[in-house]
Amino acid sequence: MSAIGVVSSCSCLRPGVWLLKPGMQKMSSFGLHTAARCAAKDYYEVLVLGGGTGGITMSARMKRKVGAGNVAVVEPSKTHYYQPLWTLVGGGAKQLATSARPTGSVMPKGVEWIKSRVTALDPDKNCVWLENDSKIKGLPEGFQHPKIGSNYSVHTVEKTWKALQDFKEGNAIFTFPNTPVKCAGAPQKIMYLSEAYWRKTGKRSKANVMFNTSLGVIFGVKKYADALLEIIKERNIAVNYRRNLVEVRADKQEAVFENLDKPGVTEVHQYEMLHVTPPMGPPDVLINSPVSDEIGWVDVDKETLQHKKYPNVFGIGDCTNLPTSKTAAAVAAQSGVLDKTISLVMKNQLPTKKYDGYTSCPLVTGYNKVILAEFDYDAQPLETFPIDQSKERVTMYHMKADMMPLLYWNALLKGYWGGPAPVRKLMHLGLK
Repeated sequence: MSAIGVVSSCSCLRPGVWLLKPGMQKMSSFGLHTAARCAAKDYYEVLVLGGGTGGITMSARMKRKVGAGNVAVVEPSKTHYYQPLWTLVGGGAKQLATSARPTGSVMPKGVEWIKSRVTALDPDKNCVWLENDSKIKGLPEGFQHPKIGSNYSVHTVEKTWKALQDFKEGNAIFTFPNTPVKCAGAPQKIMYLSEAYWRKTGKRSKANVMFNTSLGVIFGVKKYADALLEIIKERNIAVNYRRNLVEVRADKQEAVFENLDKPGVTEVHQYEMLHVTPPMGPPDVLINSPVSDEIGWVDVDKETLQHKKYPNVFGIGDCTNLPTSKTAAAVAAQSGVLDKTISLVMKNQLPTKKYDGYTSCPLVTGYNKVILAEFDYDAQPLETFPIDQSKERVTMYHMKADMMPLLYWNALLKGYWGGPAPVRKLMHLGLK
């Protein structure tokens, strides 16, 4: 039986770094080895590195293929979070506790949970070593001050809601860093929720809402970008492109931004509320790893998700260099493809199923409105429903807030949801 290693995204955030999801390897007579006292044994048929969305999903799928006793997941965190809900937590529409479950409760029954952290990878020897950055000046210590929060960490998401409620008058600044981020729409979702909250509470006239983004566009898909720009115009939101947050002076309520079109030139903004989207990147263990590209992302074929050099290593989720938005929806679609890929590789056959880059970003624009953006590698809309999804809709809000969490906990993490492609085909009568 071939041995498989999956590199996947982890659910935890530390300043400037997001961890990754598992990968796979093919071997003839031995498994993937671990070097740690916390593992029940020192080799497994399938070793999953990371217990985030991709890791739990693929471990559930691999359990059905090789048996629970042959699968292990390396994940140090005691709690698993449904992070897409944090936009609504930061906006006060949901409680943080509803996004959390004990990691043990989502771990597939019988699969070995290795409560440790990966320190090194050696795919040439089929070994993983276990332990027994971009940064913004002034953070994370700045989060100890009021009026600043971030929906990207369990430790700071509730600070966003507190800053939103305590807002009195002045600049409300929302940032987007000069790095890849987890769910590229989230930095502006909380902006729209905040603006809606201040309209509801009579504070809108006192708020100068600003979106300072390192990008040169509001969104990467033109159809949805056009819709968002209309909303921004209607709500009198100021957008400053090519501005990257480099320092927070929390004691003075000042945010320092670099003008990326004029390197070295900075500007200082006073804030009454600041929402920070931190710079993100691959974890240290992947930087300069033999499984990674020159930047540090797991180097996989964008269609099969198989590693470009090591045929028994595969990647899924945030840790990979797949040129698509890093979202839970992307993980779902990838998991269906990866399931088929691994099955064929285990039989010494070539992968045939191809991932088209499908990802989705439910753009929350208010407390009961969502634009459901769905698109592929080419930044072309790949919509599930036979309606114009660039329109704000109440139905899509309830799908985001109420239906997707149920789908996540009860289908995706159990390995039964591979994305909406079958639904899309049915909705479009097989034409899409």
